[in-house]
Amino acid sequence: MFALVRNRSSIVVGRDRELRTVENALAAAAAGRGSAVFLVGESGIGKTRLASAVVDRGFAADMVLMRGRGSAIGPMVPFRSLTEALMSLLRADGELDLDIAALGPYRPVLARLIPDWGTPAAAQESSLVILAEGVLRLVGLAGHDRGCLVSLEDLQDADAESLAVVEYLVDNLDRQPTLLLGTIRNEPCPALELARAAARRGTATLIELDRFTRDDLRGLAGACLEIAPEDVPAPAVDLLWAGSAGNPFLIEELLGGIVDGGLLVSGADGWHMAAQAPTDVPATFARMVARRVEALDPRAQELLSVAAVLGHRFSLAVAQAVTGLPDRELLSHLHGELGAQLVVPDDQLRDWYAFQHQLVREALLSLLTPAERARLAARAADAVDATYPGLPGEWCQAAATLRLAAGTPLAAGRLFAEAGERALAQGAANSAVGLLDKAWELLAGAEAAVRADTLEHLLYALAEAGLVERALTSASMLDEVGGLDRGRRAQLHTRLAWAAQVAGWSSHSLVQIEKARALLGPDAAEADTAPIDVVEAYLALDMPGQDQFGKAEALARRAATVGERVPLPVVACQAWHLLAALSRQSDREESTACLHRARAIAVRHELPIWEIHTLVRLGNDDAVRDGDLDRLEQARRQATNTGAVIVQCQAEQSIALYTILAGDFATAEALVDKVFATATRLKLLENTQYVLLVRAVLAAHRGRRKEMDEALWQFRRWEGDAQPQYAPRIHGLARTFCALLEENRTRAVEEQSEALRLEDATPSVLQLSGRLGVHLLLSALEGPPVGDGQLAEALASRLRWDRMYALFAKAVLDGRAGDGVSASASVAEALTVGTPYAMGRHLGLRLVSEAALADGWGTPVDWLRAAEDHFHGTDVPAVASACRALLRNNGVRVAQRRTGVSEIPAALRSAGLTVREYEVLRLLADRLGNREIADRLHLSPRTVEKHVSSLINKTGLPNRIALSEYAGGQQH
Repeated sequence: MFALVRNRSSIVVGRDRELRTVENALAAAAAGRGSAVFLVGESGIGKTRLASAVVDRGFAADMVLMRGRGSAIGPMVPFRSLTEALMSLLRADGELDLDIAALGPYRPVLARLIPDWGTPAAAQESSLVILAEGVLRLVGLAGHDRGCLVSLEDLQDADAESLAVVEYLVDNLDRQPTLLLGTIRNEPCPALELARAAARRGTATLIELDRFTRDDLRGLAGACLEIAPEDVPAPAVDLLWAGSAGNPFLIEELLGGIVDGGLLVSGADGWHMAAQAPTDVPATFARMVARRVEALDPRAQELLSVAAVLGHRFSLAVAQAVTGLPDRELLSHLHGELGAQLVVPDDQLRDWYAFQHQLVREALLSLLTPAERARLAARAADAVDATYPGLPGEWCQAAATLRLAAGTPLAAGRLFAEAGERALAQGAANSAVGLLDKAWELLAGAEAAVRADTLEHLLYALAEAGLVERALTSASMLDEVGGLDRGRRAQLHTRLAWAAQVAGWSSHSLVQIEKARALLGPDAAEADTAPIDVVEAYLALDMPGQDQFGKAEALARRAATVGERVPLPVVACQAWHLLAALSRQSDREESTACLHRARAIAVRHELPIWEIHTLVRLGNDDAVRDGDLDRLEQARRQATNTGAVIVQCQAEQSIALYTILAGDFATAEALVDKVFATATRLKLLENTQYVLLVRAVLAAHRGRRKEMDEALWQFRRWEGDAQPQYAPRIHGLARTFCALLEENRTRAVEEQSEALRLEDATPSVLQLSGRLGVHLLLSALEGPPVGDGQLAEALASRLRWDRMYALFAKAVLDGRAGDGVSASASVAEALTVGTPYAMGRHLGLRLVSEAALADGWGTPVDWLRAAEDHFHGTDVPAVASACRALLRNNGVRVAQRRTGVSEIPAALRSAGLTVREYEVLRLLADRLGNREIADRLHLSPRTVEKHVSSLINKTGLPNRIALSEYAGGQQH
């Protein structure tokens, strides 16, 4: 739109319906119900004007505004539009109450987009999803009290990484006060596919802007001419309609042209046509631009031509370097009467200018011959090199594009390769693939070493982008190209082997390992084979066979030794972590020593992420050995400070597990919910599976079977069953304890036996399956007999939770053997060892008291009173009831507790069910006989029969079978 054309509309015309839709979305965002709206249409259709009108309304509503655009200089620049948007927020930070500290671990991650926030978090941690979560939290924080509008224009020019972040925002804005507004040109592109897909699944609104009708055109022309629509001359409307086909930009441009050309004139009786105007729109528009350029000074003409070659937006410094114009003359041309019709200062970047519209730039380029364009592009590329030494940031890609336009493909190819390597280092793997693909194409005539180097980086980028299959297929091209020595090729195959292993393609990973070893030969240096050994060691754990753990240990030890000597610090850390996991079951001290060694390496070589990983593992050891969570909390804090979000999740899910064992269920539940929300939103499969396992343990340790089954159903839905190492914990730490808290000893024994069977079938590095703990106590109480060697091993265990139950088991065995003194001492020691575990030690007291009463040792009455009080207070009625029954059966008077009434559903309470009757009803769901129910509740079978008869009368059901079916329905 040209500044001299006074008859440009200052209002939005013909978009009332679309504007109302966006205004409603703005209001909803301000109220906390965020969403995304995409404006789609052809060039010139009015997307930018409508977006600007929305921004004006957001400003008027006092919303926080963030604005960015897709890159328009050369190839797509990673994160360009997002960086602009976030930087625009920070420029306004003085006017905002923005608590940056509230971002926690996401602030270091956001340093990828906001350089002022320091060094970005390590690439292995700051994945695109985590970066997207950081952006989501930042915009939510910015608009927490008044709403936030994020406007991203020209998304068709955005890079793949920016679009991945946009897609994540679109799917997660519904619970925060943010409106995302995007504009997209209506042409095939990933951004348009994203918007259409989001609209189909209901997470975004897609507004497709149509061309104006004749009535809309008349309204726009009237607004430009400052007259009523009906006063616009009909011949003018016909001309504008024929010339623009309803495109608003062309309407205004053509209107300006016919006014400036004297075809539409204003007189005493209003506006009227003086002559017939041409109707060839593109040619007319190009001629309009040409006439304006011809009217300029030759130096101004050259300036505009240079600017058009540079891009839709251009740097003043580069344009000046190409033209040699002094400051005053340069600005006078840009701000002059005719120049200002074509370009305007960029509203986002200082000392940058932009064409009024992309069609203006295209028209200017059409005025240049191919030879003139190539000459100007070469001069511009030289100017970029001189103005920005080293070509920082996007200038490397800009220079590459200019060199290509100048007709020097090899120089362009080298620059695209450099830009691709930089994008890969930044974590923008998808952009790196696109840039390196371009470089590979352009370097077809380059020397072999250059092509091989480009292909090597392309394969790395493909692996990082998750395009493992293409990377593996393309690796064979290295043999055709040559140019890389055997060592570098072996390193590449090793990298591909790791990528394939992470992706779950074990067979492909093994093929890459074999290729790497074949390239290195039998006399390879240790520094070359150590990285291969580490990958193969981890891979061995996924392979079937009894000797795989031994093979993994041998490879890991060799890699650890070499990794420290060379040094290869990351390889050494990987190896020592694996060795710690492999030795945890057999030698706790060795496992801990391995981890301390890994941490020392990480600290010495300044590898903060590996140090935190080690802290998490050491913290797990502290927690399971002593119930001490200090080191896990330290790891959690360091992960937060460095932006290591995945490691933070790992620390928090471990803290949650040991908090459950400590009996602090409310704290554990809040932490489980937090980690689950983060893990599912970030699509962290392993973390999601593990935290669902922890949630099942939480429900089990509260005696809530329905909640446990729901957590395990979700666990299976997230493919947790595909991880056999979790199965022993499911049965040994969750299902066994749930059965014990239901007073179903038989089921508990069955679950514990299944845990041990699964552990024998698939050895696991995870602990707490119960083999050296609750299994021994159940065996002492129910059989089969506990072996002396097994008990001795358990008593020497460094696992505090297990050792507590082993001591209870020893007490039962000693008491049965007539050694009451030793038995009582073992109970006392068990209580001391079990100090951190409120539920665990009281459950042990309940179980051991039964044996003490039968064999006549210890103080079982005191123990039962303590257990009854605990389980009554924690709302586990079955165990509390069993404790009271044992006390009563041994002549101890016990006050009846009636607080279980709140557990009875309202309908059943209204029918008059008692607490005891409801306990019987719950057990009927398992189709138990009177004798089994009596054993569970410590009643007589006749009493149970009376309760069943009363339940039939009160519920109105015909018989016991119907009552059992009804009870099952109540539990589900």
